[in-house]
Amino acid sequence: MIIVHHLNNSRSQRVLWLLEELGLEYEIKYYERDPKTLLAPDSLRQIHPLGKSPVITDGSLTVAESGAIIEYLVEQYGSGRLVPPPGTPERSRYTYWLHYAEGSAMPPLLLKLVFDRIEQQPMPFFVKPIARSITSQVKAGFIKPQLELHLDFLEAELEKSLWFVGNEFTAADIQVSFPVEVAVARAGLNPSRPSLIKFLERIHARPAYQRALARGGAYELAD
Repeated sequence: MIIVHHLNNSRSQRVLWLLEELGLEYEIKYYERDPKTLLAPDSLRQIHPLGKSPVITDGSLTVAESGAIIEYLVEQYGSGRLVPPPGTPERSRYTYWLHYAEGSAMPPLLLKLVFDRIEQQPMPFFVKPIARSITSQVKAGFIKPQLELHLDFLEAELEKSLWFVGNEFTAADIQVSFPVEVAVARAGLNPSRPSLIKFLERIHARPAYQRALARGGAYELAD
């Protein structure tokens, strides 16, 4: 039996979604973030040394990292579903998006979260102006331009086709969904980029996505 070690408001939500798309049976072990630090509980370290989500166990096998989990589930249980045939241009695009989501899209979004939190942290009054000046300069000079660059890139790609790999929905769309949802919450993604907004509307309307939400519990990024 596949067990998803599921952290609230995290990347593991898309693992539940993939399992629902594939129609697989699975169990969920729930974990809650620390409300102050937003970090996963130490109990996740019992499953994987890094103590992060998503992690799945399938019998004696433990698989971590979103992309690796998606590849494992699709290859092991997909029977050719949600992945283009090997050796095709679509397969190359599929592989690219699996890696792009975490390797390129998420780092500036994470930096935005970190620097926003620095600004909000309590600190001595004489330090606050200096800290805010540094964070605002980094955000304006590096983080915001990077976010705009990636959002423009994603928008342009979705202007070419219905989904990221083409006109067929694949597991790559599940992988890319998380940074796009995070961009709405943290990076100001709005209807000025209509292709990305329509992408979110399409995925949120999928029955498997809705079933995953029902099983996974509160997921603020879907709001």
